[in-house]
Amino acid sequence: MLSTPADQSEGVAASLAALGAPPSSVRRVAHGTTVVTNLLLERRGARVVLCATSGASDLLELRRQERAALYDLSAHHPPPLVDADLVVAVHERRTPQGVSVALTPAEATRVADAVAALAPEIVVISLLHSYDDDAHERMLADAIGKRLPGVAVVQSAEVLPEIREYERTTTAVAEGYARPRVSLYLQHLSERLASGGYPAPDVMTSGGGMRTAAEASSAAASLALSGPAGGVVGSAAVLRAAGLDRALTIDIGGTSADAGLVLEGEPLVEPGGSVAGVPIALPRVLVETVSAGGGSIAWIDDGGALRVGPRSAGAVPGPVAFGRGGTQPTVTDAHIALGRLDAARLSGGVTLDAAAAKRAIAALAATLGAAPERTAEAIIAIADAAMARALRRVSVERGIDPRSCALVAFGGGGPLHACALADLLGMRTILVPPHAGVLSALGLAIAPERRDAASSVMRAADAVDQGWFGARLDALAMRAANASAQRLAWHARVRYAGQGHELDIACAPGDDGAALAVRFTAAHAARYGFTLERPVEIVAVRVAATGDAVAVTFTAGTAMRPEATGQRTLAGPHVETLADATMVVAPSWKARSLPIGGFMVERV
Repeated sequence: MLSTPADQSEGVAASLAALGAPPSSVRRVAHGTTVVTNLLLERRGARVVLCATSGASDLLELRRQERAALYDLSAHHPPPLVDADLVVAVHERRTPQGVSVALTPAEATRVADAVAALAPEIVVISLLHSYDDDAHERMLADAIGKRLPGVAVVQSAEVLPEIREYERTTTAVAEGYARPRVSLYLQHLSERLASGGYPAPDVMTSGGGMRTAAEASSAAASLALSGPAGGVVGSAAVLRAAGLDRALTIDIGGTSADAGLVLEGEPLVEPGGSVAGVPIALPRVLVETVSAGGGSIAWIDDGGALRVGPRSAGAVPGPVAFGRGGTQPTVTDAHIALGRLDAARLSGGVTLDAAAAKRAIAALAATLGAAPERTAEAIIAIADAAMARALRRVSVERGIDPRSCALVAFGGGGPLHACALADLLGMRTILVPPHAGVLSALGLAIAPERRDAASSVMRAADAVDQGWFGARLDALAMRAANASAQRLAWHARVRYAGQGHELDIACAPGDDGAALAVRFTAAHAARYGFTLERPVEIVAVRVAATGDAVAVTFTAGTAMRPEATGQRTLAGPHVETLADATMVVAPSWKARSLPIGGFMVERV
């Protein structure tokens, strides 16, 4: 089904209807959404008023003082989600040693009146050092709640109880910015599904687990990478079924390409990162997104150089070949011009106008003074280079050699680009999974429920004994666990004293600070190639409570058109049209069908 940008719930309902199955046979609806990502990209979120400690109310403007681009003095960061005139300074202050300026009832009332005058849709409170003691945030939230009884209030200490005022503030602001729209969308989707006789949806979080729609409505910031996370979860499942445990993943859609990493058969989950220029310090499946998808537009810059993206034709108007009003050639048009997409065998009701795609490529080639075929190849090569950079960032920058990994290529465009990407990275093995075009949906369907909780520690490792640490982890588990939780996984954020960033180290209730210090030292050496003669510090601890993943069995079927006589072998150069994607087997590569479905593509 094509996307429905005006109302994404319409596309969800239409896709369910297209399955042809009676609603009574559907036991569960698993949903991945890009609503939060789109809100952040397009700056269409709620009107947020931020309350911050006086003297520290410019955090969103000051950021981390890094340049947007090291050598480009004209490059700028995206604007903050909250304008400076919507920030209310609060006369209070807490230091690591305790309260230095108390928040009085009169000040709380004054702030509540000032907030009300700014007519917020939602209010965010982020006060200095509230991760250690949130009494001032709670007091202020109570005053604002009484002054504006219909307006939700987000407290930063509830969203992210960890150090780093900037990241805690941006995460809380992202929650407030997205929550009203996300809540409305999920309510609308649930009502639409209910009217059709379907159950309420479960929603994928950035961390690779599911939450109920009701829970997700009040945890909007945790959905920032909801859609891409499903693809990495699905990749890990297929990888394990194929007998592999380490891979880079590439999910190529219409607007972007998402690179991920699977280690020891599981998606790599990190403590946070930036989405659309907004730091969100919540657990997320590692995904590096670049603006290089099938709809990425090819254009010529002022210097006469050919460029691809970041502008995209999207689903509407889409590539020229879609006949929906697109006039600028895209990566998809380049593939069509080279004969790599078979219009007669595409699914989803899409009819391609190959002649229109060729005319658009030819017009661009004439401007460049190049041959149309060479121009189409260059468009694809530019997109490949952008994707290869993303794959290097998720692997090489974490000490992982891409050559030691398989490449799982999925999404509508993944198998089209897989051989070229593997060549750029020196990789020798590609896994094109069964149902490659909808692997993200499979990941959503099999993902377990997941809930996370975090707590600040801020203690030297040699001051953390086993009893104290075990009690802290047990308390976290009680906050995160639910009736379906079958597994608890704890991680401590650890650093050398004085460092600006931490490493996540696996831990358990039987550990003490000395054990964590040993593991941290080994991890630091593996990641950075050196260790320091400095004390080790435990900054925070987190727990993930997950239920059982849905069991899935992969069998060869019509999705990969395997021959009834057994294994198929395809020698490159070859183009294979699959049920929901197209696979290019390049020269010097060979593909063989797998018992689980899909293909293993290997360098000859």
